[in-house]
Amino acid sequence: MIRVGQGFDVHEFAEGRPLIIGGVTIPHEKGLTGHSDADVLLHTITDAALGAIGEGDIGRHFPDTDAEFKDADSAVLLEKIWELVEGRGYKLGNIDCTIIAQRPKMAPYIGEIQQRVAELLKADVSQVNVKATTTEKLGFTGREEGIASMATILLVKE
Repeated sequence: MIRVGQGFDVHEFAEGRPLIIGGVTIPHEKGLTGHSDADVLLHTITDAALGAIGEGDIGRHFPDTDAEFKDADSAVLLEKIWELVEGRGYKLGNIDCTIIAQRPKMAPYIGEIQQRVAELLKADVSQVNVKATTTEKLGFTGREEGIASMATILLVKE
């Protein structure tokens, strides 16, 4: 049996915060705003995994009204959700992710991000695809107001 899920997330840029994408800290003059560490890619992956197993979204499991999750490490949140996935008898088939950002350029970090995502999903890096695109200076990402990401995940029954 296979299950498919998709995720999408957006975070606004903010001063005085680190930029963390896919569990990797990326040098940039701004980070992203959010209740947790605002890792837009890991939030997207978490939502995709939750969708694949029919368990709602990240906000249902880790509400931004709960002080326990203030400044939480999104990798830890994804690990908790991945335990649910594994508990249902699934493992990663593959995941395809897109980061949408005008700046910073993601290309130098893609390999490291893929490796970190593979670790978190207990998979081989060949099962994880991460790519990045700009919006040719159009929209909020083009105006460098924030970053968006999307992902599609395939889970397979063990």
